[in-house]
Amino acid sequence: MATRRSVQYSPIPTEDRDGSKANDVDLRFIYTPKSQRNTPWKSIMLALFLLLIGVSLLSLSYFIFSHHMEGDGSQAYGLLFLGILAFLPGYYETRVAYYSWRGAPGYSFASIPDY
Repeated sequence: MATRRSVQYSPIPTEDRDGSKANDVDLRFIYTPKSQRNTPWKSIMLALFLLLIGVSLLSLSYFIFSHHMEGDGSQAYGLLFLGILAFLPGYYETRVAYYSWRGAPGYSFASIPDY
């Protein structure tokens, strides 16, 4: 088993070699791209529209399957397929927009495409 070395650590000096102070801010690390500063409102509205259409088509297919509405099984399967196609991207983009708005770590408006 290896033994520990006895190393004496010393605090980091407050000034660098070039004479700048430690509390100076380097502008390279506070840059935010233009895509992160803007909120993509068109994309968020499209996501909400897809979510609403998807939920309505899925509920219509449910009502046809449960015989609360008249219709064939083929109509219900078609509405189910279209509802899933609309619901999934709408839900995903709405969730990303909501978490970006809340400031959750790992989510930003830059991950939503801007149209």
